[in-house]
Amino acid sequence: MRLDVLFSPENLIALLTLTLLEIVLGIDNVIFISILADKLPENQRARARRLGLGLAMFMRILLLLSLAWIIRLTEPLFTVLGQEISGRDLILIGGGLFLLAKSTFEIHDNLEGEGDHGTAGGARATFAGVLVQILLLDLVFSLDSVITAVGMVDELAVMIAAVVIAVLVMLVAAEGISGFVSRHPTLKMLALSFLLLIGLALLLEGFDQHVPKGYIYFAMGFAVFVEFLNLRVRRRRDRASAQPVELRRRYGRESGKETPNS
Repeated sequence: MRLDVLFSPENLIALLTLTLLEIVLGIDNVIFISILADKLPENQRARARRLGLGLAMFMRILLLLSLAWIIRLTEPLFTVLGQEISGRDLILIGGGLFLLAKSTFEIHDNLEGEGDHGTAGGARATFAGVLVQILLLDLVFSLDSVITAVGMVDELAVMIAAVVIAVLVMLVAAEGISGFVSRHPTLKMLALSFLLLIGLALLLEGFDQHVPKGYIYFAMGFAVFVEFLNLRVRRRRDRASAQPVELRRRYGRESGKETPNS
């Protein structure tokens, strides 16, 4: 493909649109990779996130180069109770069940288990085990992402460029997203709840029960907005409760004596 064709106005618009869409579709991928990586010792987490996103990019490009295989995935393989099941349906059903099960285990572990993945929890998780789980997750999200790209853009070079740019953006943002989610346990629970929702949507999609993604992203966006309001209120409350302590300390220094709470 010639560069003048690649950088034509139509392809540039398609590249920008698809890149933004790939970033939006990849946010939940980043969050789940971060949650899985948090089960590892601290010195291995960043490497696991980078490898996970690198595998996601490699898998997306590999699937894009196998467009003929992807098209065949939509052809029915067998019928169950009048429902035609294709290869894509099997992957979506398996991926949905995987997300539902893994998210439920993670929620249970955080609420009923030890909760500290950086120490005892991290000792239970191996780097290879976490990487295998990330690979399975990447397969599910990559297939959905690639099918979306194929439906939007005709040029393979534009698809690959959009995937590479989106993954690079996610690589830059991964550490910040991971740290923010780890510092706020309520956000972690919210993220796991989103993954339950996504798992259910994938499961329904596998049985040809389409759930418009706009509904899912609106629900997720509204929940995040409410949680940010909660975090802001809590920050103000903590700041207000800290002011009397600071005033007592300041009074003690100015009067030459320390208060009992200092």
